[in-house]
Amino acid sequence: MKQKTIKSKISITGVGLHTGKVATLTFHPAPDNHGFKFRRIDLEGQPVVDADCDNVVDTARGTTLEQNGARIYTTEHVLAAVMGCDLDNILIDLDAPEVPIMDGSSWPFVEALEKVGFVEQTAIREYFELTENLSYEDSVKQVEMLAVPQDEFRVTVMVDYNSEVLGTQHAGMYKLSEFKENIAKCRTFVFLHELETLLEHNLIKGGDLNNAIVLVDRPISSDKLDHLKKVFNKPNVEVKESGVLNNLKLHYYNEPARHKLLDIVGDLALVGVHMKIHILAARPGHAGNVAFAKMLKALITKSRLKKTDGPNFNPAAPALLDIRQIMKILPHRQPFLLIDKIIELNADYILGVKNITMNEFWTVGHFPDEPIMPGVLLVEAMAQTGGVFCLKTVPDPENYQTYFLTMDNVKFKQKVVPGDACVFKLELITPIRRGLCHMQGTTYVNNKVVAEAKMLAQIVKVRNVETKKSEPTTA
Repeated sequence: MKQKTIKSKISITGVGLHTGKVATLTFHPAPDNHGFKFRRIDLEGQPVVDADCDNVVDTARGTTLEQNGARIYTTEHVLAAVMGCDLDNILIDLDAPEVPIMDGSSWPFVEALEKVGFVEQTAIREYFELTENLSYEDSVKQVEMLAVPQDEFRVTVMVDYNSEVLGTQHAGMYKLSEFKENIAKCRTFVFLHELETLLEHNLIKGGDLNNAIVLVDRPISSDKLDHLKKVFNKPNVEVKESGVLNNLKLHYYNEPARHKLLDIVGDLALVGVHMKIHILAARPGHAGNVAFAKMLKALITKSRLKKTDGPNFNPAAPALLDIRQIMKILPHRQPFLLIDKIIELNADYILGVKNITMNEFWTVGHFPDEPIMPGVLLVEAMAQTGGVFCLKTVPDPENYQTYFLTMDNVKFKQKVVPGDACVFKLELITPIRRGLCHMQGTTYVNNKVVAEAKMLAQIVKVRNVETKKSEPTTA
C-alpha cells in the first residue's frame, strides 16, 4: 500500500466551540512521510504542531495539542476525518486557535477532502501490527480499553452513563472504509445539565443547538427552556419524548455511541501510523483515548528499535550447536540444510547462522551472472532455525518433527549475495501451547533486516522406528 495525500488545497470556515472565534481551516497536500501536522498561520513564524499524542496538553473538553509555543484546540473531529479518508500526509492550516466545530461531526471535513480527491504517493505505508493484547483501565472513570491483533483497523465501542435517556449503546466499525458511510456524520452529544454548567462558566462560546445532540435526563422547568431560547436564539425549545432536545434529528438510534467511536479514530490518529488492530472500548473519553495512544506509540517505538537493531553477532564466536549437532535434531541434509550453526538459544528466541558462498547449489541457475539467494530459501532457513528451537523444547527431539502450518507477512528488504553472513532470529510471539509454536522470524545481514516473516509451526511426535533382528518364520 502506497501513502496518500490530497490532490489540491481546500478551505472550510466555522466557529470554534469553546473559543467562539471564527476560524478558516485549510487542508494542503503534503509530501511522503510528512504525517498529519497543523500550522498556526495567525501566529508569528507560523509554528507547526505535529499531530502526536506526546503533544497533548489537555483532554478536558476535547483533545488539545501544543508545540513550538502554539496550541490547537478540539483536534479530534478533523483528525478522524483525515484518518477516516485513509490518508497519510496532510498539512492543516488554521488562522485561529481552535478547529471549527461545524455540525459537531467529521462529515464537513470529509466532504471537503473528497471534493479535491486523493492521490497515491511514492513511499510505502507503514502498518503497525499488534502481536499481543494491550489493555488500559481507569477505575475512577470506569474506562476500559483493550487492543487485540487484527488484520484490519477495527473499533467496537460501548457507552453507559447510568442514564435512562441514553441507556447502554454499542457501535462498531469493522474496517476503516466504513468510516465515511457509518461514522463520519455522527455528532457530539452533551447532557443538558452539563450544558447549563458550561454556559454558567462562560464556556462553549461557540456553542449552538445545531452542533450537538442535547440529552435531557432530568426534569426541566419552563423558565430554563425560555432561558435556552434566548441563549441560542431559538423560537422554540422543547424536550422530545425520547429525552432529546428538539434541536436535531438523530441520524442513528445509537448516534452517541458512534460519535464516541469517531473520537477514538481521531485520538488514535495521534499514534502516527496506520494500524492493523481491533480496539474494544467501554465508556471511552479523550483522556483514556490519549493514554491508550501513548501506550500504542511506545509499543511501535519498541518494535522499530527491535527491527533496526540487529543481534550483536560475532562471526568468530563458538557455536552453541554445530552442524553435526543440528543434523541430530533436523532431518534435512545437504544441499538443503541451510543453517551452519546455532549461536544463541534461550526460552524466548534462537539465533542461527548461514555463511553464503559461491559454492551454493542455487548459484548455477538463480541469477548466475549476479548470484542472489532465493527468497524462498531465506524463508526456509528461518523455518529450519525455528525447527531447532521447537525441537529443543522436547526431551527426545529425535522422535519429533516440526511442520510449518502458516507463514504470514513475508517481506524481503534487500538481496542476499555470496559473502554475506545471514543471522536468523526466531522469537516467540506467544508461549508454546499444545505443540503450536508461533514465531517472528527475522534475517539480518550486517545488523540490517533483509527478510522477515511470521511463522506458525506444529511439533508432532513421529513413530520411533528401531532396527530389530528378524525372527524366523514358518511357511
